[in-house]
Amino acid sequence: MFKFWMAGVAATALFAAPAMAQDSYTADDDVAPFSGAYVGGSFGYDVQPNDVGSRLLFDRNLDGRFGDVVTTAAGANAFSPGFCNGRARSTISPQNGATGCDNDKDGIAYYGRVGLDHQAGNIVYGVVGEFGKSEITDSVSGFSTTPAWYTFTRSIDWEASVRGRLGYAANKTLFYGTFGGGYARINREFATSNGANAFAISGDRNQFGFLGGGGIEQKIGRNFSIGMEYMYHQYRDDDTRVRVTQGSAAANNPFVLTPNTTGTDIRRSDDKFRWHSLRATAAFRF
Repeated sequence: MFKFWMAGVAATALFAAPAMAQDSYTADDDVAPFSGAYVGGSFGYDVQPNDVGSRLLFDRNLDGRFGDVVTTAAGANAFSPGFCNGRARSTISPQNGATGCDNDKDGIAYYGRVGLDHQAGNIVYGVVGEFGKSEITDSVSGFSTTPAWYTFTRSIDWEASVRGRLGYAANKTLFYGTFGGGYARINREFATSNGANAFAISGDRNQFGFLGGGGIEQKIGRNFSIGMEYMYHQYRDDDTRVRVTQGSAAANNPFVLTPNTTGTDIRRSDDKFRWHSLRATAAFRF
């Protein structure tokens, strides 16, 4: 959390420096300070909510429903060692005395933006488009009795959004809320210590979602403004699949046991990729 706040403070200072160099002006010089087009950017820190309870789900008979149990030839649950909401550190699950899983990684985020506002009295409304990237990663792991680990990881390649904006301006300070649609490319990775079976990952990487939040913006000089902004991001991520087939494994391998010898599909239980952003903003207004 300390890194979260420090990133915002540092970015505010960085963006404020050129703006402070502008000549000051009076209210008479700018009756509607937040009207017009602008270009700018944001820089901050992203954190993810705690996804305790995340696990892997299995479609043993390939009917599209993920509620099956992968069993050994003796009928035991092949994934009885359990799961963890992170990247596996060893083939032994945390429940069985391993050192645990690496935590999901929060990280910096950086975006460019372009927007158009109109101010009528104290009310400001407009639209903003944004494109950028977050450095967060989110993993979940399962452990089999082999023993072996299986890890799904997702991250953001890029994110674009178009949002409405509505706010109240008190002199040259704007308080606003914003909400709109997002479109992101989600990188998916799968890794395992199982070198016998064959694994193939599939699913659409580009996903629609939504963003919502709010912030404060301060006009500094005739053309510059700086601010702080909170944003919530959420995308569906429910179509990633890993198909496990026999490979070089024995015919009695749990993933290809009779009656279905074709294989087993795996997906993660948490089908929403979501995170929180706190970021500093800066804009040049025309």
